[in-house]
Amino acid sequence: MTIEINLSLTINKMIDTTHLNIIYKWFYTCIESFHLSDKQTHIVTTILLLLLFITTMLLVDYILKNIFIVLLRKHSKRTKNQLDDILIDNKVLNNITHLIPVALAQIFFPVFFNGFPNLTDFILSITTIIFIIVVTSLIRSIIRSIKDYTKTIPKLADKPIDSYTQVANIILYFFSAIIIFSIITGKDPVKFLISLGAASAILMLVFKDTLLGFVASIQVSTNDMVRVGDWIEMAKFGADGTVLEINLSTVKVQNFDKTITTIPTYLLISDSFKNYRGMQASGGRRIKRSINIKMSSIRFLTKEEIHELKKIQLLKPYIEQRQQEIEDYNERTHADQSMPVNGRRITNIGMLRAYVLRYAQQNKYIHKEYPLMVRHLQPTEHGLPLELYMFTNTIIWAEYETIMADIFDHVFASIDFFHLEVYELPSSDDVRQFISNSKI
Repeated sequence: MTIEINLSLTINKMIDTTHLNIIYKWFYTCIESFHLSDKQTHIVTTILLLLLFITTMLLVDYILKNIFIVLLRKHSKRTKNQLDDILIDNKVLNNITHLIPVALAQIFFPVFFNGFPNLTDFILSITTIIFIIVVTSLIRSIIRSIKDYTKTIPKLADKPIDSYTQVANIILYFFSAIIIFSIITGKDPVKFLISLGAASAILMLVFKDTLLGFVASIQVSTNDMVRVGDWIEMAKFGADGTVLEINLSTVKVQNFDKTITTIPTYLLISDSFKNYRGMQASGGRRIKRSINIKMSSIRFLTKEEIHELKKIQLLKPYIEQRQQEIEDYNERTHADQSMPVNGRRITNIGMLRAYVLRYAQQNKYIHKEYPLMVRHLQPTEHGLPLELYMFTNTIIWAEYETIMADIFDHVFASIDFFHLEVYELPSSDDVRQFISNSKI
């Protein structure tokens, strides 16, 4: 009962209980004039004082809620500061008004039950428990207000504040439960906590996910791995979208099809995932896609074909420069032109690479400050991959897909002008036509 006694003594110091005893004796004397028995007089006195106290507290509560708080609410709406609005919305002032009657009950109730000394300790315990519950509710509303206010600060808006507030609430509930338990059982909470150490292994097992989530949320925040609003992809759990919330146990991701995927927070530490924040912050999104060119269609170009390609405005300066370089090289090396492989010559695949590169360079939707190239990849049984590697100057998904599609539409349509073919596996129509031609 140590906490109960100390708490009651602290509150009772706020007012001189001698005057309260005088009030009780005055009521007792007035009722005693009705010639009731001593026990009946004490009962009626206690009931009258309780009714008077409850009526007064209801009146005070009405004045505070309907006048004082209403005025504060109107005042807060006229101010630019968001903190006062958040405190009112989270009912911090309401909980403070609840605290007043409970604190007064701690002072008055022992006096009201002066005629029933056996009930005094019980009533004191009840009021103390209620006081602790109200204080817990007040602290919880303050924690909730701090969480909402930090989300209005741009530098903290993307931090896992929910995780920290959940931990604070768990600690608050834990200590409140310990204090209430000690009041009910009359045991010292310190001794209870010592005995609780023996059950720590069980608690670790029960709260395993919570503890792992707490540690993970700290690591995620410290290492700045994930923020609220980030686009992440975690294929293992089917998550591909925007992070809505990071709390103690889970991370909520809204996928692009508007479904919600919930991922345990600690898995962000133990498993791999892709975060597109860097791409979003850079202002450009990468295009990395290849076209498989049929290798049997790759060859040297004739003079007539080169002359025809000069009609392509983007290529004409390059072809003229390239021809001059090749002629100078061949003259310098005395290359035998009767054999095409001697010396240097212009190829159709080289011309296609040069054209696609220049087409991308003059495209206003391609980022000019990031790497831009058209390159060969390792040849495979599916042909020679010609990869386009570049970045768009927008990160908006729909715009990015449109830009990429426009570029490849043009490239696919242009390949035939370079006397090249795109590799395709035979379709059913190709097989039927082959069989039909074989019969003929």
